[in-house]
Amino acid sequence: MSFLKSFYNNYLSRINAYVLVTIAIVAFTFIASDSNLYIRYTYDEKIRELEKEIKHYQDEIKINREKLNSLRTDKVGLERFAREEYYMKKPDEDIFIIRKK
Repeated sequence: MSFLKSFYNNYLSRINAYVLVTIAIVAFTFIASDSNLYIRYTYDEKIRELEKEIKHYQDEIKINREKLNSLRTDKVGLERFAREEYYMKKPDEDIFIIRKK
């Protein structure tokens, strides 16, 4: 107990009590509880990442819908898609596949 009194008299007695309580509350919010500031910051970062991912997939869905719509309506586009993606050909044609290294 004498250690606490000597510590208080040497160091803490010079500090205003309001400042000491404020520092204690700030330290408590950073360290203790399930929703401290560090955890909240990491959750906010995760939310931002997921929002970017959602936007990316929404853009991807939009592009794929446009491609699907063009395949349903454009017969020439459908034939070009089948030739490029599935290597389909007409009966009297020869196909040469050139791959880039």
